[in-house]
Amino acid sequence: MIALTLIAAACAGGQTHDTTMAPVPQAAPGQEVAVLAGGCFWCLEADLDKLPGVLHTTSGYAGGRKADPTYEEVGHGATGHAEVVRVVFDPKVVTYDALLDYFWRHVDPTDAAGQFCDRGNQYRTGIYPVDATQLATAEASKKELQASGMLPGPVVTEILPGQTFYPAEEYHQDFHDTNPGRYQSYRAGCGRDRRVAEVWRNEKGP
Repeated sequence: MIALTLIAAACAGGQTHDTTMAPVPQAAPGQEVAVLAGGCFWCLEADLDKLPGVLHTTSGYAGGRKADPTYEEVGHGATGHAEVVRVVFDPKVVTYDALLDYFWRHVDPTDAAGQFCDRGNQYRTGIYPVDATQLATAEASKKELQASGMLPGPVVTEILPGQTFYPAEEYHQDFHDTNPGRYQSYRAGCGRDRRVAEVWRNEKGP
């Protein structure tokens, strides 16, 4: 239990850091923005960075009540926010629908209590559409996934439009690049890739 607690706490940092919030890259003309929650934002950001068409990713918080939350506040679970990643992407390379398909396959959409070793509402999965078109696409994507029968349980990922994104502290950004050893140790210890493979083992096709 102690070992698991230490692994789960890794995403939090566990030490004193500069609390300066990261700048948020703006979408240029022709680019779009998506906001997604999938457990520890270090891991989701690393996964999304690998997708062609993704131009910028920013770890942060959304879906809660408190303005300008800090990591510690979100981590205590009292703000209602989830750890999220804001994505600036080129829709000519990857559509929003394709981005969601990629997102689904890198999380456990059936877990309502967190993700992998990280437990708590702040680690839930979520999609936060920025406009009506994204909302319709997200709802259709979730409905299609649920109807597919591929997953071992119902899809519990929330879809909440109109949420404000708050960037996380600078030290959380691109953590897979700035602290690769610690990131890999956390990801392996948390069992993220193993559980994703289990959840999606019934998927058909390439």
